[in-house]
Amino acid sequence: MINSLKTIAFFGCSLTSRYRQGLCQCFNIAAKKRGMNIVYFNSLGRIGEKNTEFSECELDIIDHVDLDVFDGIIYDGEGYNVESMAEKVINKLRGAKCPVVSISGHVDGFYNIDFEDASGMRKLVEHFTDVHGHTRIGFMSGFLTHPDARLRLEVFRSVMREKGLPEDGAGIFEGDFWFHKGDEAADFFLSRPERPQSVVCANDYMAISLISALKRRGIKVPDDIAVSGFDGTIEGRQFIPHLTTATREREDIAEKAISLLVSLDKNTDTDTELYVSPRTIFDQSCGCRIVDYETEARNLDDIYNDVRLFGYCLNDAEAAMLKLNKVEKLDELEDAFRKCATNFGDYSAFFLFLQTDRKGRLSCSCDFDEPSDNFRPVIWIDEKGTYVKPDETGQTSGFIPYTADTETPHFYYIMSSYCAEKMFGYALIEMKSDDIFSDFYNIFLLNLSVTLERLWKNDNINQLYEQQKALYEKQMELSIHDELTGILNRRGFNEYSKAAIKRLRGRTAVCTMVIDMDGLKHINDVYGHNEGDFAIKMTAHIITECCKSGEIAGRAGGDEFYIYASDYTREKLDSFSRELVRLCDEYNERREKPYRIEMSFGAYLCETDNSGSIEDFLKISDTNMYEQKMSKHGRKNRGSY
Repeated sequence: MINSLKTIAFFGCSLTSRYRQGLCQCFNIAAKKRGMNIVYFNSLGRIGEKNTEFSECELDIIDHVDLDVFDGIIYDGEGYNVESMAEKVINKLRGAKCPVVSISGHVDGFYNIDFEDASGMRKLVEHFTDVHGHTRIGFMSGFLTHPDARLRLEVFRSVMREKGLPEDGAGIFEGDFWFHKGDEAADFFLSRPERPQSVVCANDYMAISLISALKRRGIKVPDDIAVSGFDGTIEGRQFIPHLTTATREREDIAEKAISLLVSLDKNTDTDTELYVSPRTIFDQSCGCRIVDYETEARNLDDIYNDVRLFGYCLNDAEAAMLKLNKVEKLDELEDAFRKCATNFGDYSAFFLFLQTDRKGRLSCSCDFDEPSDNFRPVIWIDEKGTYVKPDETGQTSGFIPYTADTETPHFYYIMSSYCAEKMFGYALIEMKSDDIFSDFYNIFLLNLSVTLERLWKNDNINQLYEQQKALYEKQMELSIHDELTGILNRRGFNEYSKAAIKRLRGRTAVCTMVIDMDGLKHINDVYGHNEGDFAIKMTAHIITECCKSGEIAGRAGGDEFYIYASDYTREKLDSFSRELVRLCDEYNERREKPYRIEMSFGAYLCETDNSGSIEDFLKISDTNMYEQKMSKHGRKNRGSY
């Protein structure tokens, strides 16, 4: 547990829908009365109507939830709107050691609170037959693969049979539990041989769509055709005419679910087969109430205010998108959140935890591998100083930061942070009131996840760039270095020496040297090319050992070597020449080879500016070298220039 209070988990989807917003509030009120905490695990599920999107990795977060930290679990399976989502959650919850209560559909192995939808539907149909005297009643069903649709249709047919009326009434139309089939349904019922006196719809949304379609065809509701819905939605109360409907009592659901968990915890005898009875509302759409225009005017004012607030929140969401698009580093996220998180309700704490791998690397790192059960906070906003921030090892499977506050019930909402097919971690928010956040929080989290994905992709791109850069630099190094000796080749020498000349400021003394091995052909012919290569490498080594005053040395090809130096003096040149002779003598004295390493040497010392030509200087040095080589008799005068 996160503290001494009892803590329960709530697993659901689309908790910001208007029905579930109220449901969460009811659960928070019921839990607060008993001093209990609730941790909500909310999913978005399918997003959109026409081009629906869903990422399977959204549910990956529940794989890391430790159910053992909870004293009870509430499961609201009705909201999961993607195939196999509910099954994955149910399979996870079957591993819980604490009791699990399903509140919106029967699940074998769980404790269940079932809805007496049959009694609500029965009361609605009987209201039309008994109160209004209707005998021609149509039925608009949800899609008939849904168990709720089949149950409500069967109750309709049963009541019609009991009343001595045709069981299919004035016709049965299969809808979609949503707003898309209103026009088709209106045309269906208006084309019947006898127009229905009333139509019973399997939920409020289809009733609203049907009434709207009837209005467009000049049909008055309820004067020409009466209509009822089901579920008691907020939309049904705001729509004109207000819907006759049967409502699911959310307060009753919350009270019974929490009470059941308390009783199970105390091992007290209790009825574990619980039912929630719907409450019927007979309103304007069946003609039981007339429109009160003064009341409707106030409702319109409220709706206008909601629309205006929606516009403000939409602008805030757009601004947040632009702000988050400027984030280039992970440590900039918290400041962006503080400035942008203004349009979804008042919160007291917000934390963003990113998953780490077994080496402690964050999920937005391109090196992330082998995910662990640890999560590290990258945004930590705690207005009241209630929580203890985890260290660098990260937050583990409890998902809730530790607090020493053991007196106040807390209600947390956890959602996966994901984008495309990658889960980054999770966000946790605690609101200041019993209300849940608005849909704009979902938008903000999606934008936040897009930002994380961009940082992850940028990290991948940067790493790839650095790898390519290193590879390019290595290739460039190889392209300007002699493969045999490792020193600069002709191309590298030209690039470095010309660049050095370009950097000259005013006239400066420079020096070029040309050094040629003596006797390489004899070594190759007598001792083989492997020995010839060894002799070339030793010559290059001796030359580089002499380069102590900023000289640039390179192998021009074969047995010839070039040297360039800026800011040079005759003293430096004399020193170089003596060192070259000394190192050759030193090598030959201790050599284990049947040949000697000897060199011919020519230099040119002059003044030049940055327009000087390295090629011209080397020609003079080469001439001097050749003269020295030709003047050798018995290997004398080896150091002349």
